[in-house]
Amino acid sequence: MKQRSAVLTLITVICAFYLWELVDSGIIGTFALYGIDLLKVTNEWYRLVTVALIHDNSSTIPIHLAFNMIALHSLGTPIETILGRTKFLIIFFISLIGGSLTSAMFLGYNGYSIGVSGAVFGLFGAWIVIGRKIGVEVKSTLVIVGLNFALGFTIGGVDWRAHLGGLLTGAAVTKLIMESTSRK
Repeated sequence: MKQRSAVLTLITVICAFYLWELVDSGIIGTFALYGIDLLKVTNEWYRLVTVALIHDNSSTIPIHLAFNMIALHSLGTPIETILGRTKFLIIFFISLIGGSLTSAMFLGYNGYSIGVSGAVFGLFGAWIVIGRKIGVEVKSTLVIVGLNFALGFTIGGVDWRAHLGGLLTGAAVTKLIMESTSRK
C-alpha cells in the first residue's frame, strides 16, 4: 500500500484546524505565536510550532490559508519526491521553528503571529538549494520570494521576519542534508 504524502497530510491537518478556528476562534489565542519575552514568561514554547495551524479568518474568503496551502503543495510535493518524506519533514519543521524564532525575537510584548508561512518560506529556500544542485532554473522562485517580501513591506499584517527566518533556515538545513547525502 502506498504511503500518503507528508505534504497532503500537513495540508489536511492545517485545513482541519482552520475549520475548527471558524467554529471556535478562541484557538487563535491558544496557538498563536507571541514575542520571545512572553514565551519566556509563559514557557509556552509549543507555540513555535502551533502557529502553523492557524490562519487569518477575518475575510469570508480564506486567502491567507489558500496561498499557504497552494505554496505548500507546489513546493512540498517536488521536495518530498526528491528527498523523501523524512528529509522533507525535517526541512519543514526546522524551517517552521527557525521562522517562528525569528518572528518571536522581533514581536512586541502584545504582538502575535499566525500561519505556516515561515515553513513555506523554508521550502522556498530548500527549493532554491535543490534546484541549483540538480540544475533546475530557480530564477522564477527568486522572483516569487522577492515579490512576497515586497508585498510584506507594503500591505502590512505580513510577518516578513518569519518569512526571512524560514527562508534562511530552510536553505541552510537543505544544504546540510544535501551535503551529508552526497558524502554517503
